Amino acid sequence: MKRNTLLLASLALLVGNIAFAQEIEVEENNALDEVVLVGNRSNNRTVVNSSVPVDIIQVEELIQQAPQLTLNDILNYVIPSFNSVRQSSSDGTEHIDPITLRGMGPDQVLVLINGKRRHTTSLVNYQNTVGNGSVGTDLGAIPISAIKNIEVLRDGAAAQYGSDAIAGVVNVVLKDAPGGDASLTYGQTSKGDGETYNFNGSYGAKLGRNGSIVFSAVVSERKKTTRTGDHNLDIYGDNFAYDFADHPDDARAADDALIAANGLTRKDFRFQIGDAQIRNQQFFVNAETELADRFELYTFGGVSLRQGEGYGFRRLPNEVPSESRTIFPNGFQPVLKSNVNDYSNSTGLRYKTLNQWNLDLSNTFGLNEFKYNVDNTVNYALGADSPTSFYAGKHSFLQNTVNLDIFKKINSNVNLAFGGEYRYEKYQIEAGEAGSYEGGGSQSFVGFSPENAVKGDRHSVAAYTDLGLTFGNFTADLAGRFENYSDFGNTINGKLALRYEYIKGYSVRGAVSTGFRAPSLQQKYFSNSYTDLYISDNGTQSLVTKGIIRNSSDLAQNRIGLDELKEEKSVNASLGLTFRPTSKLFITLDGYFIKVDDRIVLTSDITDPSLEAIGVSAARIFSNAVDTETRGLDLVVSYKTRLGQGNFNANLSANVNETKIVNYHFPSSLTVPFNQYFGDDQVNIIETLSPQVKGSLNLGYDIHRFNFLVRNTYFGKVIKDGYPWGSVQEHSGKVVTDVSIGYDLAKGVNLTIGANNIFDIYPDKQVYENSYYGVFKYAPVQMGVTGAYYFARLNFRF
Repeated sequence: MKRNTLLLASLALLVGNIAFAQEIEVEENNALDEVVLVGNRSNNRTVVNSSVPVDIIQVEELIQQAPQLTLNDILNYVIPSFNSVRQSSSDGTEHIDPITLRGMGPDQVLVLINGKRRHTTSLVNYQNTVGNGSVGTDLGAIPISAIKNIEVLRDGAAAQYGSDAIAGVVNVVLKDAPGGDASLTYGQTSKGDGETYNFNGSYGAKLGRNGSIVFSAVVSERKKTTRTGDHNLDIYGDNFAYDFADHPDDARAADDALIAANGLTRKDFRFQIGDAQIRNQQFFVNAETELADRFELYTFGGVSLRQGEGYGFRRLPNEVPSESRTIFPNGFQPVLKSNVNDYSNSTGLRYKTLNQWNLDLSNTFGLNEFKYNVDNTVNYALGADSPTSFYAGKHSFLQNTVNLDIFKKINSNVNLAFGGEYRYEKYQIEAGEAGSYEGGGSQSFVGFSPENAVKGDRHSVAAYTDLGLTFGNFTADLAGRFENYSDFGNTINGKLALRYEYIKGYSVRGAVSTGFRAPSLQQKYFSNSYTDLYISDNGTQSLVTKGIIRNSSDLAQNRIGLDELKEEKSVNASLGLTFRPTSKLFITLDGYFIKVDDRIVLTSDITDPSLEAIGVSAARIFSNAVDTETRGLDLVVSYKTRLGQGNFNANLSANVNETKIVNYHFPSSLTVPFNQYFGDDQVNIIETLSPQVKGSLNLGYDIHRFNFLVRNTYFGKVIKDGYPWGSVQEHSGKVVTDVSIGYDLAKGVNLTIGANNIFDIYPDKQVYENSYYGVFKYAPVQMGVTGAYYFARLNFRF
């Protein structure tokens, strides 16, 4: 009741102040009038006159006031068409949060830094989370203190930027001005866990006559959260769960007696379910300087080091073989430790000729390494002599991109840009120690074996042209791009974007484009074994080893009958209206349609007798299995004015989005049933696991030495398939409220306190059959399962 009242009050305040705005002066400088770097290569387009929808997020303001302190979390709460949810018990996906834009996959969003392509992570999401089977970009590897603002282009842009830009582009613009800032943040959840310690800071100075250099750093730690309770699993008995016993009450009583005899309680046998523990150390630099007249050198990038601790399924005493019970007499819960190291650098030269041609030659390097260690575990095949810790191997991804971009403003009506790109990519898997994979391997996370180990690479070349036209109130952007990949061939894509301002401040805009996404090297070469649940026809459940096998393998193509991977192809169309009746109020409404053919996905669990030879009971394989269509609508209302003695701003934004599978590609030679090739569990992940409706109302007010923030975010309903156990369940929509109050203690010193999810809202509790007998109280959907988080932050500017 309280949060509904607060939401209605926020809406009333917004409407009332829009009316009041007509009589109040407002400052003209805001994000709407900033030149945007994405969407075109002209240097005179702003959010207001862009032919496609672009959001500019002022990060420097948010990291002072908002509860969120990572790029994923910030965008999740300010851009409704953007989604990111922390996962639990999902191996590496616990340590790198997958992101989506406009309902598309994490690998269908291109990330740039200062307009240069950012490399993806080496991690494949395969634990039936959002973005299953995809490889995204780790936004969490970019230190938040290095960021000036973020531009989010909500439109297809593969014709301009190449592979992956099907749903849109996120461009991170780094700080480039002298001055310094720092902040110290402490926070914890309402349950007393999930403690967060964060230091971030940056310092910029002049470099040469017209240059600058900015150093940025982040050191942070987020401790684990626990969101589980007592379960109904038979701890010492042989019933698996009390539900299967002839007399459930007697089975529980027998368990209670053994628990007490061992000096333990039921709490000692709870599963660790919740956010993983994460530590980050990050350092970035952004520099540019004038070497000579009209000749500039620039470089930016840095390093991110992350250490994560997540948890696998608990092994109860009745599941542990007798030999291994000498090590863990009361069972054990394995710990997956990760070291995620990320390195990047872009270095380039800019030159402006005497006749005003702008040349930009750059080299961009990126490397992501993901190392696995498993602790508090055993290899059952080694019996009582098994170690309890194993190095389980690593995977890495390297990308190096050389760009030549040439631009000239021909006259006041015509801008011309063209250029080329050469990109080299390499993916590698290294085997772990023998005990991590031999004889069934380490429990919970099976190490990479020599059969999984691989080195694969490729290169691509591209050429593009980009033309911008302005004639009175009419603007047009036309782009074309040719790319050739060494592993699948050529592709040509184009884009046309138009805008017409029919009355001053009122315009109509639209775009149509074709696009593509090359199969990632990770999707081509990744293979592993992993632990999952198996449920027999009579309901008996057990932990078994499954695997992901390469699409190019003889087993996948000749035995199971899959086709070779090829690129995804897309068509993107949008139509929108923009309104700016006053300098204080800006409204955009954009509808969009995205069609993706030959979308690359992971199959459902395939069973085949031939899989026994590689030691797995079921396998999943990457395939161009489906065509999808996505339809949606974005609304953004931005408003800023003077209110009394202070400044008031309001942002109302909403997204309605629906993705449907419209066609299946069932290979003619396929030897397995359709429900194994692409079953309802995988359909659910694409169509209904992300909110189809999401909205945010952000209200801010600054007066004298105080600043206030109230933000209500609505996460619409989702539908989750309980696979591999349980049923399909609808989780109703929820409103999450963030609040903060800041006070300037002195010049350049601010203290802010506040909360994310102040009313402690969770997704609906899972029905019993989906909870794994009470283990998983909540599903990691919508806003996640952290609950209320309270924080205090000390900010400095100098």
